[in-house]
Amino acid sequence: MAIFASFIITILSTLILGTTHAQEHQHPLTEHPALSIPLIGFGTWNLDPSSGNATAAVSFAIQYGYRHIDCAAAYNNEKEVGKGIADGLKKAGLTRKDIWVTSKLWNDHHASDLVEKGLDTSISNLGVEYLDLFLMHWPVGPSPNGGNRIDYLDAWHAMEKLHRVGKARNIGISNFSPTQLKDLIENSNSKPAAHQFELHPYLPQKDWVQWHADHGIHVTAYSPFANTNPTYGSPKDGPPPLLKNEVMEGIAEKRGCTTAQVALAWAVQSRGTSVIPKSKHEARIKENLDSTKCVLKNDDLEKIEQLGRKPRRFNNPGKSWGVKLYEGLEDS
Repeated sequence: MAIFASFIITILSTLILGTTHAQEHQHPLTEHPALSIPLIGFGTWNLDPSSGNATAAVSFAIQYGYRHIDCAAAYNNEKEVGKGIADGLKKAGLTRKDIWVTSKLWNDHHASDLVEKGLDTSISNLGVEYLDLFLMHWPVGPSPNGGNRIDYLDAWHAMEKLHRVGKARNIGISNFSPTQLKDLIENSNSKPAAHQFELHPYLPQKDWVQWHADHGIHVTAYSPFANTNPTYGSPKDGPPPLLKNEVMEGIAEKRGCTTAQVALAWAVQSRGTSVIPKSKHEARIKENLDSTKCVLKNDDLEKIEQLGRKPRRFNNPGKSWGVKLYEGLEDS
């Protein structure tokens, strides 16, 4: 495993450092040649639509070199993100085809007759003609009796139709359990092109990531900085914020990187996933994309692996929604 990791790091480093700044972050995953998603994306969750920072941050990200923008209807900022996309493309001298745009179907649009409406609304708000990737945000929909229920097959079949007509060039899922994903594949005409779920050194889910690789499904890691995100709070019984973890700090100092860059390099270099870090600060936006220059060694990866011995998930709304999520995974 150590030799394999070293080989992957060497190959990726050669590809990354041998290209221009604007192009170096756009190479497709060789493990999933059908899905050429840029490995480091720009996340838009929690970008405030009222302050103007959503538009400014997205525009700056594109100008600096990001070519993958991750959005969602539930973030309630797609109009502002869309303005940022338009401004960034114009100032960078790019066109729509030069970037990858992902958005997600929210739970209240799982009915077959609402899925296309959900997609059309995101496309309109973002000001794009199509989505490169359209994800089902959760395997959860409204229950006929009120509340929520596990519900995904009808929505997925409607998404398959939208894929065939080209409104969504790829379709995928987010936050599914192993049982749910296998059920979806067995009862559908196509498997997801991608699966986006929580991944970081505190929740590595090594076997689950490998299962996707074995089945040709690309993985995008959200919350790559784990509990550094203030949204998750700071449970007293939890580990320290990932970016202040002594192990991460030691590796960062040794490799001349920041702890954020170590976390992102771990995700991309050793695991082949794409990542979608978010920031409204220009310095951090640059720092995150420049994580491609942070090269980790085998002993670094071994130390980081130890941080996930007791897996810790920070995003699980199942209790408040009245449904069971993530069943069958290592932290469930």
